[in-house]
Amino acid sequence: MIYPIVAFGNPILKKEAAEINEGADISLLVADMFATMENANGVGLAAPQINKGVRLFVIDSNLMLDEDSEEKGIRRAFINPIILDEYGDPYSFEEGCLSIPEVRAEIIRPEKLTLEYYDEHWNLKEEEFSGLTARVIQHEYDHLEGILFVDYLKGLKKRMVKSKLIDISKGKVSTDYRMVYP
Repeated sequence: MIYPIVAFGNPILKKEAAEINEGADISLLVADMFATMENANGVGLAAPQINKGVRLFVIDSNLMLDEDSEEKGIRRAFINPIILDEYGDPYSFEEGCLSIPEVRAEIIRPEKLTLEYYDEHWNLKEEEFSGLTARVIQHEYDHLEGILFVDYLKGLKKRMVKSKLIDISKGKVSTDYRMVYP
C-alpha cells in the first residue's frame, strides 16, 4: 500500500514518536514504507510522515550516490533507533523533505554517527555510519524526535522559507505523490 505523505503543519510531525513493542509484526508496514518512499522518489521515510507515530524509518542511501562513488549505500529499516554518538567534522549539505516539498536548505551535521537499532527481524544492532548514509539517518531520526530540517534554520534563512511553509500547510504545492494536509 502506498500511503499519502503528511504535509508540513500536521501536528504529528512535531511529536516524539512512540517505541514499537519488541517482536511486533511490522513487515507489512516496512514494505509499505519502502513502496511509499520509492513512489515519491525519496531516499528516506519516517513513520510520522505517513501519519504513524512510531519509531521506525526506512532509507535507501544508494539513490544519493554517484555510480563512481567510493561510499557504499544501504537499503534498510530502522526500528526503535537510538543515536549513541555523533562525531567527525560537521559539514553542510542541501537537504529536502517529502513532507516539505519545494523547500531545500543547507544543514550542518556531523559526518559520522553510531546507532543502536532493531532491524526488521528484531535483531538488535549497533553500527557506525558515515557520509551520505549518516546524513539520511540523521534526517529521518529527527522526524522520530519531532524535528524537521527547517527547524535548524535561523534568521533570514528561516524568514525566506516561511511563506513557502505556510503555502505547503494550506495545500498550495504540487507534487507527483499524494499528500495529506493539516
